[in-house]
Amino acid sequence: MRRTRTFQLTGAGMAAIGVSFGFARYGYGLFLPEFRADFGLSVTDVGLIGSASYAGYLAALLVVGALVARLGPRPLVVTGGLCAATGSLVVASADSTAWLVGGLVLAGSSPGWAWAPYSDAVDRLVPRARQQAVAGAIATGTACAVAVSGPLALIGHGTGWRPVWTLFGAAALAATLWNARVLPSGPHGAARTAPVRSWPGPRWFLRPGAVPVHLTAVLYGLVGAVYWAFAVEAVEASAGGSVAAVPVFWTAMGLAGVAGVLTGGAIGRFGLRRVHTVLFAGMAVATALLAAAPGSPPALLLSAVLYGPCFMAGSGLLAVWSHRVFPDQPSTGFSATVFFLGLGTLAGPAVLGLAADTYGLRLALAVTAALGTLSLAVRPRTERSTREREAEVCPVGRAP
Repeated sequence: MRRTRTFQLTGAGMAAIGVSFGFARYGYGLFLPEFRADFGLSVTDVGLIGSASYAGYLAALLVVGALVARLGPRPLVVTGGLCAATGSLVVASADSTAWLVGGLVLAGSSPGWAWAPYSDAVDRLVPRARQQAVAGAIATGTACAVAVSGPLALIGHGTGWRPVWTLFGAAALAATLWNARVLPSGPHGAARTAPVRSWPGPRWFLRPGAVPVHLTAVLYGLVGAVYWAFAVEAVEASAGGSVAAVPVFWTAMGLAGVAGVLTGGAIGRFGLRRVHTVLFAGMAVATALLAAAPGSPPALLLSAVLYGPCFMAGSGLLAVWSHRVFPDQPSTGFSATVFFLGLGTLAGPAVLGLAADTYGLRLALAVTAALGTLSLAVRPRTERSTREREAEVCPVGRAP
C-alpha cells in the first residue's frame, strides 16, 4: 500500500510539475515566433511579457509560503493546476495582445503554487529511504514536458499553435484532477495540535548561510528566464528557414534535462560545492554559446544539451542547499529561496529584452552569461562530512 502511494505521488507530481513548468511556463518561449508573427511583438515586448508572467509566479509564492503549513499541499497544487489550465486555454483563444498577456500571466503563476508544496507531500507520503529519489523523479516532470512540447511545436508550426495550447490546458486539467485525488491536505504531524506559524521574521530568513543561497537563486532565475525567453529567438534567427530547427533544439534540451534526476546522487557523491560549480558554469557556457555561435547548428545543439541537465538539476541543488540552511521549516525556507529565484526571473527578460532591442540579442546573451558566472563566487562555503552526508534526509526535508 505504501509503495502504491509512493508511485501515485511520483506520477502525479511529475504531471503537475510538467504541465506547470514545461507547458504553462516555458511554452511561451517555445511558441515565441508564432506569437510575434500573430501579435506583432517586438523584442522589448517579448521581454516585458516574459517578466510579467513571472509576477504572478512571485505573488503565488508569497501566498504558498504563508499557507502551506496550515492548508497542506492539495489546495495549493490544485490552485496551480487550475491556473495552468485556465491560462493555457485563454492563450489558445486570445484574439488580442491583452488576452494573450493575461493568459500567459495566469499560466505562468502555476509553478509558484505547485512547486514548494511537494516538500510537504513527499515528507508525508514517502518513506525516508525513498524521499530523495522521489523528489528527483518529480523534478524531471519539467524535462519530460519540454521534450514532449518540442514535437508538438513542429506540429503546431505557423497557425497551428492554438490547438497545441488547448492540449496544454486539457493536460493541466487532467493533472489537476489526479493531484486532487492523491495529495493530502491540512496541517502535518505535530502541526495539527500546535499553532501554525506563517512567515517568520526577517532575521529568520537572513540567518548565517542564507545570503549565498538567495543570491544564487536570483542569478539562477535571471539566467534561466533569459535563456527560456530568448533561446528560440536566437535559434530562429540562424535556422535559415528550417521549420524543424526550434522543435529539435527544444526536444534535445528536454531529453538531456531528464539527467537532472541524478542531482541528489551527484551531491551525495561529489558534494554540494562541486556540483554547484559544474551546474552554474554549464549554464553560463550554454548561454555564451547562443551568443558566440548563433549561426552554428552544432554549437546551438551543444548549448541545448548542456543547458537542459544543468538547469533542471539547478532546482534540485537549490532544494538541497535551502534545506541545509533552513532545516527547522524547510518548506517555508524553500519558498523564500524560490521567491528570490522569482526576483531574478522577473528582472531578467525585461532588462535583457530592452538591451537586446538597443544593442542586439547576441550582446544581451553575452551579458547574461557573464552574470551567470557571478554565481560561482557565492558557492556553498563548506562541504558536509561523510557522516553528515550518509545521514542526509530528503532534500525536501520536514514540513513546517
